[in-house]
Amino acid sequence: METSAYQNLKLIILDVLSLSKDAIHIHIGLLVFFLAVVLWRRGRFDVLAVLPVLLVAGAMEVLDLRDDLGSLGYMRWSASLHDLINTVFWPTLTVISRKWLDSRENL
Repeated sequence: METSAYQNLKLIILDVLSLSKDAIHIHIGLLVFFLAVVLWRRGRFDVLAVLPVLLVAGAMEVLDLRDDLGSLGYMRWSASLHDLINTVFWPTLTVISRKWLDSRENL
């Protein structure tokens, strides 16, 4: 089967940036998170700022799973879960840390 446009785009990005796939997922997650904080949440680090990260990560993994099914004949669920965790980990930890620090200030 022919490589999809999405997979070709990923290969170009990996080649241009010279980063690992894991690093790209982490960077995308942080980029989407901080854009959401700045543009949508007006500087607030809260759970709603993680929602766009989850949506983008989920969309990327749906495309990957679809391509896996077409090219391999099966879906690589563990690889998608790994990528999803890489994408949302730091934004989620940032929100949790901020909430924890806020709660300590109120003591």
